[in-house]
Amino acid sequence: MAMRPLERFRSIRAKLGSVIVLAVALTLLVSYLVIGFALRNSPRDSEAIDALATARSAATGQLTDIPGDTEIVWRNADGSVSSIEGHQFTFLPDPPTDRVPRWGVIGNVTWATVPLADGGYVTALQPAFRRGSLGRISATLGFLQSVWWQFLLAGIVAGLISLLIARWLARGMTQPLRDMAAAVRRMEVGDYTARVETRSRDEVGQLATAFNRMSAELELLERSRRDLVANVSHELKTPITAIRAHLENLADGIEQPDRETMQVMLNQTERLGRLVDQLLDLSKLESGEVALQIEPMPLAPVIDQVLSEFSVGRAVTDVELDAQVPDDLLVEADRERIHQVVFNLVDNAVRFTPPGGAVTIRAWREDDRVGVEVSDTGVGVAPEHLSRLFERFYRADPARSRDDGGGTGIGLAIARSIVEGHGGRIVATSEPGRGATFTFDLPAAHAAVPATDRRTAT
Repeated sequence: MAMRPLERFRSIRAKLGSVIVLAVALTLLVSYLVIGFALRNSPRDSEAIDALATARSAATGQLTDIPGDTEIVWRNADGSVSSIEGHQFTFLPDPPTDRVPRWGVIGNVTWATVPLADGGYVTALQPAFRRGSLGRISATLGFLQSVWWQFLLAGIVAGLISLLIARWLARGMTQPLRDMAAAVRRMEVGDYTARVETRSRDEVGQLATAFNRMSAELELLERSRRDLVANVSHELKTPITAIRAHLENLADGIEQPDRETMQVMLNQTERLGRLVDQLLDLSKLESGEVALQIEPMPLAPVIDQVLSEFSVGRAVTDVELDAQVPDDLLVEADRERIHQVVFNLVDNAVRFTPPGGAVTIRAWREDDRVGVEVSDTGVGVAPEHLSRLFERFYRADPARSRDDGGGTGIGLAIARSIVEGHGGRIVATSEPGRGATFTFDLPAAHAAVPATDRRTAT
């Protein structure tokens, strides 16, 4: 593919400068032509003065040197005409009747007539723009030839000024691009803190703004990656270390392979398995490998099933569980996945609600969406932690370990992936000391679904 002319330049400043200089040159050329056409007759005044001076010199006998393009014509009193050798013209102006000097232009010839004492006249004929006599075009070219050096000087000065202005403007326009190039080189070595400062609102400014957002996202992604590696290593190491300690004690005879020891090791193994399963589940959800089985379904039975599981399988009798979900509320969703979302949210609420508190689930329909809210009366979440609650392994209270009720830190991340897979959005609000509220939405269903018996839990 042939290279375009501007592609030969290696910098935007050079391209911008060349374009501006070319534009100035074309503008000056057109301006010169227009000015030349408008002023094509302006030199005729000076030519008429020269022709009159030549005629006077000829009339007084003082003419010693006739210009090469000038014709001197004598009209005698008897009407006869004679001329000094020179160019031959096919016309001669009529003699004035008032015996005073006259001058003018006929076609492309400037003439001047001076009366003689004997009643005759002497006329000086001088060609105006004689070469390539083509009327107005000839006159225009003749004018440009007469002032070409003034126009050339003006063009050079204008070109230099435009080039300096172009370089000055280009430096400010391209500074964000150079900053971005430097920031990219820093990113190549793992430094994602570089930002581009710009106050411009043009395309370059928009590009710089988008670049800064990308840099911030990459920095957050890199930090999340490092945190993920550290957290996964810690979460995997904790049960492995516990299992290894018991095995070493059994091998050394310090502990006996009784039922209690085996149960502790089994619990750690199950914890390790749950963590691996959750990581695989989250990875599949985020990559889109899990196909959701979307169908119309009533929401109330799913909520009741979650609360029943908590009341039967977990010791949370000191926390009140309540559901406020209409029986006829239908959603378009994957039943198992929505069960997983509600379970994770309730589990998170129960963990951070002290004895005597309450966890409430509400649901309502608004237009074509169904909103679901899980609120508690627990310790709440500080404002600076709300935006990161749905990150993997993130803990609002780093001092709280997984063993004392802190969870694995993946449940909320899984909940967000499932909700977003349904085309919804999940958010968290909280007032420290007064509990937290998690709200998500799902598409509403219109198809009829057979009624399902509800189960209650407290």
